Amino acid sequence: MNQKRIAIIGGGPAGLAAAELLSLSGHAVAVYDAMPTFARKFLLAGKSGLNITHSEDYARFATRFGTASTRLRPALNAFTPDDIRDWAAELGTETFVGSSGRVFPKVMKASPLLRAWLRRLEAQGTTLLTRHRWTGFAGEGYAFETPDGRSIVHCDAALLALGGASWPRLGSDAAWVPWLAERGVEINAFQPANCGFVVGWSGNFSERFAGEPVKSVNATSEAGTIPGEFVITKSGVEGSLVYAHAASLRDQLRNDGNATLTLDLAPGRTIERLSRDLAKQDSKSSFVNRLRKGAGLDGVKVALLRELVSEQERTDPERLAIRIKALPIPLVETRPIAEAISSAGGIRWSSVDEGFMLKARPGTFVAGEMLDWEAPTGGYLLTACLATGRAAALGIEDWLQRQL
Repeated sequence: MNQKRIAIIGGGPAGLAAAELLSLSGHAVAVYDAMPTFARKFLLAGKSGLNITHSEDYARFATRFGTASTRLRPALNAFTPDDIRDWAAELGTETFVGSSGRVFPKVMKASPLLRAWLRRLEAQGTTLLTRHRWTGFAGEGYAFETPDGRSIVHCDAALLALGGASWPRLGSDAAWVPWLAERGVEINAFQPANCGFVVGWSGNFSERFAGEPVKSVNATSEAGTIPGEFVITKSGVEGSLVYAHAASLRDQLRNDGNATLTLDLAPGRTIERLSRDLAKQDSKSSFVNRLRKGAGLDGVKVALLRELVSEQERTDPERLAIRIKALPIPLVETRPIAEAISSAGGIRWSSVDEGFMLKARPGTFVAGEMLDWEAPTGGYLLTACLATGRAAALGIEDWLQRQL
């Protein structure tokens, strides 16, 4: 075949997925990453058990990417959650489905999978270069800062897989935004996704309960009602249940200037039952005892009610029951994007063709979180990064073929 030189800029899951397909086709592929090691964010995610994908019905899975779901669908169809599990198994990583439907490696680590993946890439002839930071375009080439000084790479095609704007210390710092924007690529501003929120806690509540989990609750926002748990932080709230509502709450804060996450602290009890049982309690008993005996609540749930419910409501059984079933937590703002698990925003889909090539710069392709899409936690993020990396690789193959 007519071997082509391909530069992949960014050594996270999207870039490595593209490198795997392109090197298998016999191209001269080089992967450049700014960090000392590859896939730093991938490795961090794996420290608590790498959530590689999700086992839910695929028709439902494919809708989890918001307004970008339709555009992502062909890439996802070509590399489904089942395909990811098969791919991991080929690399020696067996997976299992957790109780939530999330899929994890049996070893509960990302490092064995990454090591096997990098070995496969090298065996296929891929050149892996760390400490090579892309610094923008140099005419038709790509400029890098390297341990040996400035370097300009010329290639037949390039893939940018530089991530979004969350966790910049791991490499995704969005430094590329002005370089693409000045070339005519339209980019929507990055925003935090799967993020925590600031709440105006009192000093006493914050000091005493920061780090405490709030378990077995239902949380409601414009995104709907979802069961789960979250964590109190010194500045507000975070955790899986909060992340599930994060996009809706973030957009509401931006559009309206305020947003509320509403909690049902006793999902198994009705307002009527709570009101009746609370009314039976001795009015001289402490607030803690009345809630423990009348509502089955204690600890941080009692503290939340004390923090957010007025004295008048706390002494009225019916009004207190209503608050237990619908306790509003007023949110002030999102936590900074640097702390977010992922980001929303990025390159607009109108700037990219069906093969993931930038319309403003033919021969330059993009994949992963650089593109404007977001998804909840649960394996969706990693799946889409892998799928778009592979789809961009196929786009590169097709484009190179058409240049002959």
